[in-house]
Amino acid sequence: MPDHSTTSDPTAAPAAAANPTQRATKAVIPAAGLATRFLPASKAVPKELFPVVDKPALQYIVEEAAAAGIGDVLLITGRGKSSMVDHFDRRLDLEAALEAKGDTERLEAVRRPGELAALHSSRQPEPLGLGHAVSCAEDHVGAAPFAVLLGDDLIDERDPLLPTMLDLQARTGGVVLALLEVPWSEVHKYGVASVQPADENVDGAEIVQVTGLVEKPARADAPSNLILVGRYVLPASIFDAIRRTEPDKRGEIQLTDAMVRLLNEGTPVHGVVFRGRRYDTGDPAGYLKAVVQLATARDDIGPGFREWLARYVADGFTEQPPTNGQ
Repeated sequence: MPDHSTTSDPTAAPAAAANPTQRATKAVIPAAGLATRFLPASKAVPKELFPVVDKPALQYIVEEAAAAGIGDVLLITGRGKSSMVDHFDRRLDLEAALEAKGDTERLEAVRRPGELAALHSSRQPEPLGLGHAVSCAEDHVGAAPFAVLLGDDLIDERDPLLPTMLDLQARTGGVVLALLEVPWSEVHKYGVASVQPADENVDGAEIVQVTGLVEKPARADAPSNLILVGRYVLPASIFDAIRRTEPDKRGEIQLTDAMVRLLNEGTPVHGVVFRGRRYDTGDPAGYLKAVVQLATARDDIGPGFREWLARYVADGFTEQPPTNGQ
């Protein structure tokens, strides 16, 4: 991708937002990755459809968007991932069977995915980085701001984050990031934000002004211990910034690089520091932790599962044979 950038004046005033009162109503979920850390399970089944208790991870993400008032969701898919779209389609035969049995609870659960939002899809022809995946949404998004939700991060519905981010972006017209405080020993694994206090206030949330972004710095070079997690609300100007962003040494176009370009050109960038419950399903260990944490929190299966889990830990992680026919 050619670079048409020009040197910007660091003292220039921030660029004016095209429509700072417009709240994003569309979300983009990049889901075209190969999920190599989950092979061989992810060879035929998209990682986004792996069940987290009894719902696929992707459904949690779409539910989060819908709960924040977003009624239009675009999935960026790849080869062999059409089943993600199928999950949100109606299954009239299954619905009829459940209705005939009088199983209204499961009938409602089966219908719910198709009622969450208007779902669309766009194919990313090859995995060329997150920035490239987001660029595939340009025709669908148009000139309006939009949210980007990454499927590896599940945000607990009891700790909503996205509404604050949407309100903040509507107020500033710029880029809004979700930030998470981690131990300093872990900053080398993530994109890290340099920040300063911000004047903005939305519902008492902890908001900072972002002055720079550094990808996977050494601990000694990290400007803070606030890392980027997979929620962004972006202005439509991000698409032009992506076009002007060079691929990295792996040939991928990174969204972080495009956001830094906007920042350097005067677009305001803010972060919302998230203090709630977040589950990282990006690798097998994190995925299993998410399943256990969400299962123990359930009202229906949680009590029995917690009881079994406590016994399992007390027995040294050795499953004991049933007694008395149980």
